[in-house]
Amino acid sequence: MGSRIACRVEYDGRHYSGWQAQPHLAVKTVQATLERALGTVADAPVRVSCAGRTDAGVHGYGQVVHFDAPAERSAKAWVLGANANLPLDVRVHWALEVPAGFHARFSALARRYRYIIANTPVSPALLGGQVSWQRRPLDHRVMHAAARCLLGERDFSAFRAATCQSSGPMRNVHSLDVSRRGDLVIIDIKANAFLHHMVRNIAGSLMEVGLGRQPPEWIGQLMAGRDRSVAAATAPAAGLYLVEVEYPAQYELPATPHGPLLLGLPPQN
Repeated sequence: MGSRIACRVEYDGRHYSGWQAQPHLAVKTVQATLERALGTVADAPVRVSCAGRTDAGVHGYGQVVHFDAPAERSAKAWVLGANANLPLDVRVHWALEVPAGFHARFSALARRYRYIIANTPVSPALLGGQVSWQRRPLDHRVMHAAARCLLGERDFSAFRAATCQSSGPMRNVHSLDVSRRGDLVIIDIKANAFLHHMVRNIAGSLMEVGLGRQPPEWIGQLMAGRDRSVAAATAPAAGLYLVEVEYPAQYELPATPHGPLLLGLPPQN
């Protein structure tokens, strides 16, 4: 077996049934698409592991993967060769040889997601499938204040999908900010790891607060009650991006630039 290679992968999740390959089903996944492209470069089968498996319709901006190369290729060859064999909605941004002990998932210290909401009277024509949409005005300041109680290591049962396969509901949220960039409301959340649908469930409940349907203290009550059935509905997948994965400095992975690129306006406090 050759070198272990890490890559940053960006993808538009609209036309994929999630990240994870499903060989027994006739569906298109990001993992299978990427593996075929890398396999063409290697002229041999390639299997990749990712930092975070995203659901159908969810996007990757800073997804990190690793694979054990079955053939020796330069970093440039992996990037250019993969992209030449990938559809335009999946891109490899860099490739880097890493130590054999590196693992895209288990070596990660934290993951950061952004949930993007177009807060406009009419749904935007040019961002369909790339953002969520709420036509009524959202108070992002109230949403930000309400989210303070989610920081730290806590039991996130109230925001855990019934299908979640994690062994426990405890997660450590390092940061959670709600801001506005023009017509876009951004929920930015970083944690050591996430439960299934955790970000989208949090987004759904924070929007209820931002719309004035629930008071800010409701979020804390949901956390204390640990009952998913009394929280808001799961927010749509379209607005969710895996934007960054943090690793120990020893691996010297390239920094992920600010993004996705649709966030071109400065934040408004």
